[in-house]
Amino acid sequence: MRTLMKVKIPTAAGNEAIKNGSLPEIVGKALASLNAEAAYFTSEDGMRTGLIFFDMTDSSDIPSAAEPFFMGLDAQISFEPVMNADEMAAGVGKAMEAA
Repeated sequence: MRTLMKVKIPTAAGNEAIKNGSLPEIVGKALASLNAEAAYFTSEDGMRTGLIFFDMTDSSDIPSAAEPFFMGLDAQISFEPVMNADEMAAGVGKAMEAA
């Protein structure tokens, strides 16, 4: 299932990871491991925030996806199922048939 993992990095932990050079390494390894479809970076609630889209094949993938960010960046993590436009259109079609 296409999944959005939101990674919110507290300022102090992010600052330290930038200073010691670990931020790009942690993020790069995680994106490669997840085979991320897309990743975008912004700020939310005053924290560096990554929006990472990837295919989660099983809920048992949650720990391996989240732990690098928990352990390396003290991050707050959330997961949400998401759809692209084609999937949304197919889902609406199914909903219309069921109604």
